[in-house]
Amino acid sequence: MAPTLSASALTSARRTAWFGWTMALLSTAAFSLAPPAGKAAIILGMDPTTLIALRLAITAALLGMTIAALSPQRLRIDRRGAWVCIASGLANGVGMLMFFTSLTRMHASIASMIFSLSPLVALTLLALRGEKFTYRNLIRLALGVGGVYLLIGPVGQVDWLGMFLAFGAVVTAPLQLLLMQWYLQDADPMTVTFYSVVTMAIVAAGWWLWQGAEWHDPGWQGWLLVGAMAVVSTYLSRLALFVAVLGIGGGQVSLLAPLETLLTVIWSVLFLSERLTARQWVGGGLILISALLVARRMLRVQWRRGAKRGA
Repeated sequence: MAPTLSASALTSARRTAWFGWTMALLSTAAFSLAPPAGKAAIILGMDPTTLIALRLAITAALLGMTIAALSPQRLRIDRRGAWVCIASGLANGVGMLMFFTSLTRMHASIASMIFSLSPLVALTLLALRGEKFTYRNLIRLALGVGGVYLLIGPVGQVDWLGMFLAFGAVVTAPLQLLLMQWYLQDADPMTVTFYSVVTMAIVAAGWWLWQGAEWHDPGWQGWLLVGAMAVVSTYLSRLALFVAVLGIGGGQVSLLAPLETLLTVIWSVLFLSERLTARQWVGGGLILISALLVARRMLRVQWRRGAKRGA
């Protein structure tokens, strides 16, 4: 007979779940602000590489100071964990540079919709590791591809370089997440986040130096946007994500990925005056449906593997 929870334990579990979902929603909302804020900074004339380098440097410093003040032991990491963090941070750093560079050539709303295809790539990578690729996955893939077709337009001009950069980010983001899932399942999420962000900051700084290390004062508006992206969309969002994963699990949090994209589109329409055609709205809707279906599938995969480990 399965054990039953006492009333106090059940109440505590519900409170933990509600708090976890609250933190997950706050994290999702904070993450969704980054693309429109980055696009606004680029419109003001800020170079995307400088923008990312500043954002990640500030975030890495804030995370390091937070860990050092609250739990210095989290600064310790073994060699294997360090190498995985470096690999995942390298992938994510390159992807972030590609994504924000794509914003110089396309709307933030369209780039974010394309980026929401990343769960499909994650599912494909899982298939390479032995996960069964079913006919339902083909339906999810068809929805995503059809959505992209409608989003970028069956006719008319397409900025292919911008598309290439956006799709590059689609590939690198799930690679980072799956590396952590495969090799750092039992590692401390805060430690992993810190060293991954440090690697991402080094990647962005290295690319900035390679480009000539040009510096132009972004002005108070640019600094305000950089600060908002660093503090709200990266530092606070990752702390909230850390708490959410502890409370409800990473699989549950992944279900909110389509909501993040939807919020990004809303902010872009409200604050950047971006406009989408009816066909593009339909395409974006298909991509979001595909992403939600993939997230649900990923949740079942993670639950099944967790059950096997606990058996």
